[in-house]
Amino acid sequence: MQKLGVRIDSWLVYEGEVGNHCARTKLSKNPIWCVRKNTNHNALAYVFRGSSDKRPSFVIEGSYTHRSCKVLDGSRKVLAEIKRKEAIVGGVSYGVEVFVLNVEPGFDPGFAMGLVLILDQIFS
Repeated sequence: MQKLGVRIDSWLVYEGEVGNHCARTKLSKNPIWCVRKNTNHNALAYVFRGSSDKRPSFVIEGSYTHRSCKVLDGSRKVLAEIKRKEAIVGGVSYGVEVFVLNVEPGFDPGFAMGLVLILDQIFS
């Protein structure tokens, strides 16, 4: 499990505890990820490895308010995508509170959900 920390327009992700395994090991005091809100361009946020990286590892684009956004890597490959859920019959929309998180193979689904939680903090 990962822990979240907050700075102004930055959300820090720290290594967390998983069962008894991490209770016996010393946890790092340095963040493993940093998510920074973007206010200037099409990107919603940038995801950096640690807090001192100059280049983002991932960029999040789209509209979290409308639950329509994507997590992209440096080559612009979509790794995860948030979409509003719609009923199969009749195209009924459930509203923005109900959405689908599609995660590509090889991308950590727990990390993808962590990014959703951070986006919710940023835009709520």
